[in-house]
Parts: sequence; C-alpha cells; structure tokens
Amino acid sequence: MGSERTEMRKLQMSAAQETSESLPGRHRVGNRGSNACCFCWCCCCSCSCLTVRNQEQRPRRASHELRRDDLPTCEESPTPTLEEVSTWAQSFDKLMLTPAGRNAFREFLRTEFSEENMLFWMACEELKKEANKSIIEEKARIIYEDYISILSPKEVSLDSRVREVINRNMVEPSQHIFDDAQLQIYTLMHRDSYPRFMNSAVYKDLLQSLSEKSAEA
Repeated sequence: MGSERTEMRKLQMSAAQETSESLPGRHRVGNRGSNACCFCWCCCCSCSCLTVRNQEQRPRRASHELRRDDLPTCEESPTPTLEEVSTWAQSFDKLMLTPAGRNAFREFLRTEFSEENMLFWMACEELKKEANKSIIEEKARIIYEDYISILSPKEVSLDSRVREVINRNMVEPSQHIFDDAQLQIYTLMHRDSYPRFMNSAVYKDLLQSLSEKSAEA
C-alpha cells in the first residue's frame, strides 16, 4: 500500500513538472529568450529596458535650423575714408548709417562693457527684414532670451512698460515686436555713449591714422 502511494506521488510530480514546462511565456532563469534585455530575464512588454530601446528608435523631431550663430554679431565693411569718419562727428545718425561706423562704435562699447546694446540693435534690424513666420518666431525667441530676459547676462536696460508689451506680444511675435525697445536702446546709445565715443581713443586714433594716410597720398 505504501509503495503504491509513493509511486502515485512520483507520477503526480512528474505530470506537474511537464505541465509547468509546457505553459507559454514561462522561462527558466538559465534559459533566457533571445529578446531578453540585459537588466531582466523576462520578455514581457512592460520591461523598462525595451521601453527605452523603443524610445531610442523613434525618429526624433529635428531641431530648428536657426542657431544663434545665424544672428549678426559682426558686419563686414571696407576701410572707411577720412571724409566718412569725419561725418561721424556731425550726428549719431550718420555714425550708425554705415557698417564701418557701427563697427567702430561697437568696438568702443566693448571697452565700456555695453556691447550688448549694439548687438541687440543689430539683431532687431535683421528681424525686420524677415518674412517667414516660423523664422520670425524663432529669431524673436532668441533675441528675447539673449537681451530681454532678466536671466541673461546680456540683458539690455529697458523700462517696465516696454517689457510688458514685449511679454504680451511674445505669444505671437511679429518682425516689429522689439521696435519700441530698439528705439529706447538707440536713444540710450545716442545720449549716453555717443558723446564719450567722440572723445575716445578709438575714434581719435582712427581719425589720426586716416589723416596721416591722406597726407602721405
């Protein structure tokens, strides 16, 4: 009787083992599936490793082609003539009219750690020339982050009214979103920096150099 019970138990255990091994989706630790990841032995769809792989395989949205390098930071210009440099003393408008004048003035602003005023003004001029809506929005965002945001080290000095108008219009910016701010910075450079530029070594040295070349010719 005892031997029959023992034999019966062996048959039951053997059947249970065969049933367990035949169930789908069950794997032993020593026999990983071909799709098993490096972190776990299971091949279920909830595996975090597979999720990461799927995300990596998804096509990433291409970033906008426009970069900060696309915004003007320097202007190419021929060497100014003595007559041209002399006219810079007549008015700030004449100084800002030519690339050579803007470059010389910008060089002076760099010595006073206020070059961002000219860079902002130049960026606004470039924005006005743009017609593509998506590029206008991208350029406006870059200008805002570089010169309007209080978190930027190149923030320009604007009053609260102008800032509030810009903040409202940034929802749907146009190429003229910074017009008031640009005028305010232009006026600041005219009244504050221009008189010092006319008495600076940058201007006087350039004027003297051109005068000597003119005399030699």
